[in-house]
Amino acid sequence: MDYKFFPHTDEELKEMLSVSGVESLDALYADVPEDIRFKKEYDLPEAMSEIEVRKFFKKLGQENKQLTCFAGAGVYDHYCPAMVNRIVQRSEFLTSYTPYQAEISQGTLHYIFEYQSMMAELTGMDISNASMYDGSTATAEAAMMAVASAKKCDTVLVSETVDKKILEVVNTYAHFHGMKIGMIAEKDGVTDKADYKQKMTQGGVAGVILQQPNYYGIVEDYTGFADIAHANKALMIMNSVAADLAVLKTPAEWGADIAVGDGQSLGIPMQFGGPNVGYLCCKEKLIRKMPGRIVGMTKDSRGQRAFVLTLQAREQHIRRQKATSNICSNQSLMALFVTVYMSVMGKEGLKEAAEMSYAGAHYMMDCLVATEKFKPTYDKPFFNEFCVDYDGDVDALQQKFIDNGFMGGLKVGEHTIMFAVTEQRTKDEIDNLIKLI
Repeated sequence: MDYKFFPHTDEELKEMLSVSGVESLDALYADVPEDIRFKKEYDLPEAMSEIEVRKFFKKLGQENKQLTCFAGAGVYDHYCPAMVNRIVQRSEFLTSYTPYQAEISQGTLHYIFEYQSMMAELTGMDISNASMYDGSTATAEAAMMAVASAKKCDTVLVSETVDKKILEVVNTYAHFHGMKIGMIAEKDGVTDKADYKQKMTQGGVAGVILQQPNYYGIVEDYTGFADIAHANKALMIMNSVAADLAVLKTPAEWGADIAVGDGQSLGIPMQFGGPNVGYLCCKEKLIRKMPGRIVGMTKDSRGQRAFVLTLQAREQHIRRQKATSNICSNQSLMALFVTVYMSVMGKEGLKEAAEMSYAGAHYMMDCLVATEKFKPTYDKPFFNEFCVDYDGDVDALQQKFIDNGFMGGLKVGEHTIMFAVTEQRTKDEIDNLIKLI
């Protein structure tokens, strides 16, 4: 085995081997089968100076093609005020990743507390945890909450209008946690209420997962869905794009028990797919089933405001078998990002950005239909994302968009494109894209 790339001195290696109780590094790796060990030379470039490294990555970065984005499907090109990055980078916020010791982590605990307060208000729920990895894992954790809260029920129903990426994560969790996943049929782009009723009455259902707006951008009418779930002793879980809740009916208003989703739309840059942040909020009665951690506010011995980890239902704090989840760390830095963004924007700012996104999407839909080459895929209300059917070659059209500097939606069917518009997109950008058609 070649050890020339190890950063340790011979003396350090001898000390480590002595503590480990083995005579050599080869003996340390004896359990690794010979036939899977790498025996070739490492294809490593020559060493570079700091100047050379900077120039190398600058040149590499210039190969990225910056496109004007009209795509969404879970990640959206929202504007982030310059103030947000400036505040997030302050040293008093960039404290320890995991706030085990409250006395030295007040900055971290404080912003998590503010994050929880804002997300609870945005969703209309009683309680928010300290955030999660992303919206998909938050949804899967909510499914586990539903099963843990039910008596002898191990099935979670998922609408076919839920994003397939989210469904894949839920299915992965279900496979390893003994949950059963059933699907509710889609009809004309929305959840089939009749099929939902029928499947709920079969019994054994612990929860139901719905999305608002759904994967196709449609704002569904979920009137009565919560009543059906509760009548069958099941929990209703609603996944929503966080920014949309500034103007849409909240999960609480729909009667949901658990609200989940991705917080990327709250100013977090798209940054090639991550990192993002997941939110998970619920009714107070479910607090003991909630994964992760919750920060609370109290007073110290001097009577001053202080923040503490109130509940810590995860494997690092309690016995593993008693933890509500074993992989539910919060995206602390991204939760800070979202907290600062919401503080800077305020209620009216969030509402204005959402209204601009809505107006831009509907203007774009009208322009596309006016070309007579597109027609709406669904005759349903939408927010800032929508599907249209194109009467030509979708792949060729999208390549033309890219060649002219546009990320022109996502292909979701042989003749169907899904477009998304945010407050970042201008009328001129929309008009210029339309001209290419």
